[in-house]
Amino acid sequence: MKFENSKLEKGRISFVGKNQYKILTESEELTAYIKGSLRYSLTDFASFPTVGDWVIYQKIDNNHAMIFEILSRKNKISRKVSGLKVEEQILATNVDYVLICLSLNENFNLNRLERYLFAFDSDVKPIIVLTKKDLCEDPEKYVEQIRKDYPDLRIEVVSAINREFQSLKKIFSKGTTCVLIGSSGVGKSTLMGMIVRGASAKIKVVALIGERGREVPEFVEKNLGGDLTNTVLVVATSDDSPLMRKYGAFAAMSIAEYFKNKGEDVLFMMDSVTRFAMAQREIGLALGEPPTSKGYPPSVLTLLPQLMERAGKENNQGSITAYFTVLVEGDDMSDPIADQSRSILDGHILLDRNLTDFGIYPPINILNSASRLMNDIATQEHIQAARKFRRFYSLLKENEVLIRIGAYQMGSDKELDEAISKKEGMENYLKQDHNEVFSYEASINELITLMQ
Repeated sequence: MKFENSKLEKGRISFVGKNQYKILTESEELTAYIKGSLRYSLTDFASFPTVGDWVIYQKIDNNHAMIFEILSRKNKISRKVSGLKVEEQILATNVDYVLICLSLNENFNLNRLERYLFAFDSDVKPIIVLTKKDLCEDPEKYVEQIRKDYPDLRIEVVSAINREFQSLKKIFSKGTTCVLIGSSGVGKSTLMGMIVRGASAKIKVVALIGERGREVPEFVEKNLGGDLTNTVLVVATSDDSPLMRKYGAFAAMSIAEYFKNKGEDVLFMMDSVTRFAMAQREIGLALGEPPTSKGYPPSVLTLLPQLMERAGKENNQGSITAYFTVLVEGDDMSDPIADQSRSILDGHILLDRNLTDFGIYPPINILNSASRLMNDIATQEHIQAARKFRRFYSLLKENEVLIRIGAYQMGSDKELDEAISKKEGMENYLKQDHNEVFSYEASINELITLMQ
């Protein structure tokens, strides 16, 4: 929509970055900045543009724009900012529907629903969407649990597999704005704790970079079991300066190198590379570096190998076995940080949130995970069993829908028949409780036995 002044137009905020925004227009998406006079007139954090805001902007060139005015908000979804500050954090504005999604499986949790309902301040009445109806024998049982505590809430039970979502079509009609809220974790921190507790390394160095302050004691008590024996913990929380977050990672690696030079085998774990890269992005942009892929300046991509290449083994010294976590934005594996990390490291383990819906923890996607070293260090029997496992797992994924609806007839494919017969054993092999510890040798023997 254009105004009388042809240079001023109306658009909607679709993304909020550190100092820039994305504006959706009728025909394109623009990178935008706030006009100086508008910035200085904004009194608090909640006054700044948020996803969903309608704004008046002026194009600077074909790809960039300047925001002149934030139009009044119809409604908002907000919460208190993390930490001790008593400030409002607005998550979205001008919303028509708020959908809170819960799975109808072992992950169903009324306490989680309560957190969603009371942690957020919204002018819009939420709708509870219970997904994966096809995996549940008695969905009404879950509906009754919710109605007992929240009788006035609208509840919709849907299934994507059986295409039972007609009731939501009106909600997702053209011109409406919907917010979907669901669980954000896929077990990354839990897996880290399992690795640390089960490692045989004498020295363990854990770097928590960019984590929220309240997550640090939770990680120690819950994921590490409160046991810091032979463990060095280096923490630079999200409210620390970018320099603190950047050098926190390098300080942790220097500690690991100190013990390595003394002949020790060190386990190094860092969570996360993404927040380390974001810290360098803030520093680089402040110094005038040009933003490149997804807003990251060139210095970020040159800094990653300077940190990661320091792990490994040296002759006549100890070793550093390193695990780095990477938060992939929007599950986009072409994310520049994820892509650069894969090119440097010896392998990658992909955690897939879709697997949590089937109760598989840790949710490791074995088809999209890889090791560059396996052929060099594993026995031939181990390699063959692993390849067969991946082949069977891939066949089961390709034919999952046919198997579920009973359309596949046993005997049609000999290899798929064998995969189906081993399906339960394979799924159990991929699961591990966070308190369980298995040796490397025991895991290999179980895999070989399963694939015989």
